Amino acid sequence: MNNLVEGLQASLFATSAEHSSSLLVTETPAYTTPYGAAYLGDSREFLAKLPEGSVNLIFTSPPYALHFKKAYGNVDKADYVEWFLAFAREMFRVLADDGSFVLNIGGSYNPKVPTRSLYHFKLLIRLVEEIGFHLAQECFWYNPAKMPVPAEWVTVRRQRIRDSVEYVWWLSKSPFPKADNRQVLRPYGKDMLRLAQRGVRSTVRPSGHAIRSSFDKIDNGGSIPPNVIEDEIPTDMLTLGNNSANDIYTKRCKESGIKIHPARFPAALPEFFVKLLTNEGDVVLDPFAGSNTTGSVAEQLERRWLAVDLVEEYLLASRFRFGGVEGSYSTPERAGLLR
Repeated sequence: MNNLVEGLQASLFATSAEHSSSLLVTETPAYTTPYGAAYLGDSREFLAKLPEGSVNLIFTSPPYALHFKKAYGNVDKADYVEWFLAFAREMFRVLADDGSFVLNIGGSYNPKVPTRSLYHFKLLIRLVEEIGFHLAQECFWYNPAKMPVPAEWVTVRRQRIRDSVEYVWWLSKSPFPKADNRQVLRPYGKDMLRLAQRGVRSTVRPSGHAIRSSFDKIDNGGSIPPNVIEDEIPTDMLTLGNNSANDIYTKRCKESGIKIHPARFPAALPEFFVKLLTNEGDVVLDPFAGSNTTGSVAEQLERRWLAVDLVEEYLLASRFRFGGVEGSYSTPERAGLLR
C-alpha cells in the first residue's frame, strides 16, 4: 500500500513548469495536473496572494443563500451580500483588465411565505456600483433536473410552479472584455437552413427591426448562441441537467466511499464560457471549486486553471475528474494524497 500511495503522489503531483498555473502562487497545492492546481483553504486568503491582473476568467458557483442549510455550507440571506463582497473585491483585483467574472447564482424563497428573495439582485447591484464590475450580459441556465421546491408551496399547497432557471451573470472588469462568440457557434437550425434555401426579401418588421436580403446567409460558420445556455436541445434555453449518476466522478466517488458533492453543475456550463471568454494558455479560476468541474473543463481545453475549496473531502474527490487515482480511500489521510 505505501508503495502504491507513493507512486500515486509522484505521478499526480508531477506538473509541467511550462503550463502549470501553480507557479502563480507560493502555497502548496493539494494536487496538480499538466495545466492546473487545486488548493485546500479559504479562497479569500488565497485570492489575496494572487498577483494583480493574473487571472483571465473567474467562473464559479458559490453556495447560494438558501432558507435551509445545505451540507456544503451556505450563508444566511441577511449576511450573504456582505459575505460575498469580501471575495469580490479580491476577484476584481486579480482579474486582467480584459478579464471576466461569470457568476452562477440561484434564487430562493423568503421564509414562511411563497415570495421570492431579492438577495441576488442586491448582490448584483453592489458588484457593479460598489466593486466596479460591468454587467456584460445576463445569461440563464435552464436546469430541467431542479427539484420542485419549496415543497410546501409547489407540491403540497400547489400555489407556485417549479423553479428551473438559474442566473448566470457575466461581469467584466472593463466594458470591453476579451470575448469571441465565433468560439461558441452552433449548427444552424432547420428554420435557418430553410430560409437559406428559400431566400428572404428585405423588409421591416412591426417591431422596427430591418430584415435585409443577406439575413439568410449561412456562411459564417454557425449560428450565434442565445444568452440562455443549452447543451443539445436546439431551443432558446441553455438546457443542462445536473443529475448525472454515471459520470466518472460519481462512479469513482461511490467506489471509494467518498461523499459526492451535492451541488454540481454540468461541464457544459463552464465549457461555454471558457470557450467564449478565453484562449489556450489563459488562466481560469474557480474560488468555490466543489467537485472542480471548472478545472476539469479548463484542463481539456488547455487553459491553465486554479481551484480552491474549503472542504477537504470534496477536494479529494475532485481528483477523480482527472483520472490516475487507483484504490478505494475513505479519507484524505488514508489516501495520503493531500498534504
